[in-house]
Amino acid sequence: MNPIDPVNPIDPIDPIDPLERLLAERACERLVVDFVHRLDLGEPPTVAELFTEDGSWAWPAGERLVQGRPALREYFGARPADRLSRRLMANILVTVTAPDAATATSYFSTHRVDGYEGGTVPAGPPVQVGHYEDTFRRVGGEWLLDRRVLFLPFGGPTPRAVEPSAT
Repeated sequence: MNPIDPVNPIDPIDPIDPLERLLAERACERLVVDFVHRLDLGEPPTVAELFTEDGSWAWPAGERLVQGRPALREYFGARPADRLSRRLMANILVTVTAPDAATATSYFSTHRVDGYEGGTVPAGPPVQVGHYEDTFRRVGGEWLLDRRVLFLPFGGPTPRAVEPSAT
């Protein structure tokens, strides 16, 4: 084991300062959560701003690839106006691989209905359960998604909303 200099506590095997690593991990975790927050709470086209200019979103099983901010803005902006969704994120594991690069794996479940007109919708099972594999880059001091890949081992159709309950 190499000794660590107490004045400069950067491990010679890991040249990233521990505080910088922690800040990078937190910034990337924030992007993961901000992504679903924007989708669920009415700002879908702004998801594109979380990506690098040439960033991409891919869904290998559906052979979908959306590349670049304008295409991402259009893709996420095409979400149905009457869609109600809530995504739950968990197990967000960020790995900083270089001073300006990181990866992450995070799990999600999605509850959603189309045809939402307000009120409370009776709860049902999630329509999707899967994980994202992300690549991040720091550009101009800001951490951004460079590539997001969706893996969906559990999925089904989006149901139509039923009459809201009295709650």
